[in-house]
Amino acid sequence: MRGVGLLIHSQMQARKNNSSVIVSGDCLRHSAADICESPSAFVNPACPWLPDLSGVEDAASTRSHVAAKGPEFYEATLRYAHFQWRAGKPAQALLQLNKAWKADLDGATEILEILQPPYRALAWMMEQAAAGECGFLGNPVRHFQHLASRMSGPRPEVRSWRAWVCLHLAENILTSGNFPRDGRQLVREGLWIPSSQHSLSRLAACGWPMEVEHALAAMKHRN
Repeated sequence: MRGVGLLIHSQMQARKNNSSVIVSGDCLRHSAADICESPSAFVNPACPWLPDLSGVEDAASTRSHVAAKGPEFYEATLRYAHFQWRAGKPAQALLQLNKAWKADLDGATEILEILQPPYRALAWMMEQAAAGECGFLGNPVRHFQHLASRMSGPRPEVRSWRAWVCLHLAENILTSGNFPRDGRQLVREGLWIPSSQHSLSRLAACGWPMEVEHALAAMKHRN
């Protein structure tokens, strides 16, 4: 199955064999010294919405696929996000989820049947980390506000709408008193924050197949 990673190939083959496929498993830069050297050092529970981890993950796992940003890149960033989460670094994990949304999956959307767009993973992590017991989370609301309003790079429109959707998802989960919007940016730039409904509508027009349905599921069903 050309252009698709080992995980995708094996799980799609299982589907062809009528097997049950269950994908389960469990604003910042990092250095090699920050990474846990062994899965035995994990401090956070596995996220049920991200791929399983079989060993240590590092930045090289995503860097080798960064040029194409295809399905292998998408899978690698989700796996690295899971590793960062389990290593006690929620904010780092959220940054990796951001990278996963950079993937160009035109013509290779079958991976989304196995590894869904990571809205449920994002919601689950924020719920787990909101009290500060899972490591530094930062302020996802403020982060997504800045990301959406200052988007650059490839496919900025769809990635901006994804960030607005994530902002509303974060506000559904996190208390505004502890995780406020950046009011200074709103006043200084006269920034308009689109509503949740408008953001979802625009995402439906330019996002991946069924992406809005996954985002809605994350918003409606607390993990």
